[in-house]
Amino acid sequence: MSVAFDSKHNHIASVALAICCASIALLTGSAPAAAQSEPSQDAPPEVTVPNFWDPRGVGDRPTAPPDTIRFLASDDFPPFSFRDGTGRLTGFNIDLARALCEELDSACSLRIKSFDALVPALVREEGDAIIAGLASTEANTKTLLFSDPYLRLPARFAVLKGSGIEDVTPEAMAGKRISVTEGTVHDAFLERYFNDAKILTYASETEARAALGTEEADAHFGDGLSLSFWLNGETSADCCMFVGGPWLEPGYFDHSLTIAFRIEDTFRQEAINHALYRLQQNGTYSELYLRYFPVSFY
Repeated sequence: MSVAFDSKHNHIASVALAICCASIALLTGSAPAAAQSEPSQDAPPEVTVPNFWDPRGVGDRPTAPPDTIRFLASDDFPPFSFRDGTGRLTGFNIDLARALCEELDSACSLRIKSFDALVPALVREEGDAIIAGLASTEANTKTLLFSDPYLRLPARFAVLKGSGIEDVTPEAMAGKRISVTEGTVHDAFLERYFNDAKILTYASETEARAALGTEEADAHFGDGLSLSFWLNGETSADCCMFVGGPWLEPGYFDHSLTIAFRIEDTFRQEAINHALYRLQQNGTYSELYLRYFPVSFY
């Protein structure tokens, strides 16, 4: 199934929001580093929008942007690309692709494939770019090009509202009870860096989060994206909140969402990278992020 994007007549309105910066700290030595973001002056203090783009690394706008970009995506990746209750294709990736085409003034289309069929379809030139959260691995970087990251998926701490916990460094959490899902990368991270805390492991994320409500745990550590939806949903009963900043530790929480291209297609890669920076700069990225992630996981 293909969907055409009319980039000249389907404008995504920009919202005049100041962009918040996420400073992503790399691990040097044995102490973990949390990537902190400063709140936007124009947005409510609790809402933070990440910024992954360094203007020094962005080239000039292409003199001749691509005439066409044929995106490939799956439709089973909520909230990034999925079908709503009416069957309409929607999601953060879908709207981002549309905004990129508008910024470049390119004619675009979107073809839906199963996730496993995306790379073969790209290689067969059935599309020009995959926007589906495809991981940039050592293996596929030999055959594919990737855009700059447009989203990183951090880990976060959540605590009961009114708990008084504000600092979640390893030193501050010494002696505190932290719930986590057993066997996950979050569990491994706590075991390595928070060994002075009492780490409580649970068989499921549901049980680990419930430990906050029953006060078996002082804090919960898990995936920031899924936690943001839990905090904003009915299941949490408005019990809890994020505390501290996002954790983007290399080797643990460094998965990034990027757009993939054929290895020789530097033309579209460079054009998309420039357009991503422009969307961040003009406020469109903020509007899209806050539309799909009203409780920011940054």
